[in-house]
This record gives sequence, structure tokens and C-alpha cells, in this order.
Amino acid sequence: MENRLKVKLVSYTQEPEKLVAAAAKLCYSQLGADEIMDDLSEENISKFLNMLMDLEHQSPIEHCSFSFAVEGVSRTLTHQLVRHRIASYSQRSQRYVTEGQFQYIIPPAINDNEKARKLYIETMENDQKAYDEIANILKSQYIEDYIKEGMSEKKANSAAEKRAIEDARYVLPNACETKIMITMNARTLIHFFNVRCCTRAQWEIREMAELMLQEVRIAAPSIFKNAGPSCVCGPCPEGKMTCGKVQEMREKFLT
Repeated sequence: MENRLKVKLVSYTQEPEKLVAAAAKLCYSQLGADEIMDDLSEENISKFLNMLMDLEHQSPIEHCSFSFAVEGVSRTLTHQLVRHRIASYSQRSQRYVTEGQFQYIIPPAINDNEKARKLYIETMENDQKAYDEIANILKSQYIEDYIKEGMSEKKANSAAEKRAIEDARYVLPNACETKIMITMNARTLIHFFNVRCCTRAQWEIREMAELMLQEVRIAAPSIFKNAGPSCVCGPCPEGKMTCGKVQEMREKFLT
């Protein structure tokens, strides 16, 4: 069965913009640790951060981080996501969690084509059958082996299931739905948005990136005021492969 994308900002650094303002202030001030957070009103913070972000002075924004709970995404997406290395990830395990009646993502192009959609769903159903059959075959074998070794039936059943799905998962498709926790600092997030909000990014990770951007703009609007694909604040970096929609992208992402 198919699933839909959900992104939720579950936690982030307390008063992220005040912290970033204090970190930047420390670079140019003689104030000590006890005083560095003083005189940082909302107006002062906003003014300071707007200047900071327009100058693209990004090292101070590494001090704040944001954590997202994401569900309804495919393994295709997470294989791309973990290439962003300055981040932390915790993903639902297919080794320890049984994929009984696994959910899956249907790409829009396939979903909109009746013939392709029918074949796709049949393939997902066949994958499920193969997974279930392989897991049951291996589980039966392992239970018998464990009982012969003297293990109780209850323990043998539990151990056999975990061992069986470890190998049965190899037949699961990239379309298989997964859940993942993502934590990135603000500087990494801005780079992530530069790359993944671009029209040339793969459709699924682009959709997730845009939802993540919406979330952090509520939490830290000044820090992410210029966030989005690289072209929103400069020339398109894609050269001959540009989508040619720079103005459209600026209108969409700049607040």
C-alpha cells in the first residue's frame, strides 16, 4: 500500500537566532561570557541576523541544529539523503523490523499512467509475497536448528524470525517506505536546500526539502530568509543544464 510524505520539526536549539547573534557578536566584541547574551532584543537580533545572512557569513549558524521526523519516504530518497555527511540519521531498520505488508512510494509519473501503475503495484505485491515466503522458509529452518541446539521454543521462534528477515529483506524494493530522523545544523541545512530544492533534484527529495524549509522558516525566519536553491541569491550553478526558471524560483522561495 502506498504512503504519503510527512515532515515534522520535532526539536531545535533553544532560541536559535539569539544564539547565532551571540556567537557572531563574540567574534567582534570584547564582552565576556557572562555578558555576551545581554542586549539582544528581538529587534537587535533580527537586524544583526539579516545583515549576517546577506553577507553570507555562515560559520556562526553552525551553533544551532534542527531535528526532523520524516515518514512516507522511500529507500531511494534516503540513499540520496545520507550523502549529506555533516548530519545525524536514525532510520527504521529492516533487519529488526518485519516488513509485513510493507508500504511503498509510487512516483507521480507512474501513478498517472494506468498501465505503468498496474504493473508497478503487481511488482510490489510480488515482492511482498517473495519476502514473506523467504522469511517463512528460513524461519522454519532456523527454529528447527535452534531447538536441536537446546533452545526453548519461545526463544527459538524469536531468534529465528530476526535471523530470517535479515536475509529476506534483500528482495525488498527501493520503493519500500521508511521512516527517518534527521538532524542538521543550520549551515548544513542551507547547503542541503541549495542542492535539493533545485528543480534538477530528484522529485521526492525535493518535495521533502521544501517541507523542511517551511518548518525551519517558522522556527528561525532570519537565518533561513535566503534559503532555497542556489539561484535564489546568485547565478544558477548548473550551467548548460539550467532549468531557465531563475526568476520563478526567486519568487517562490524568497520571503
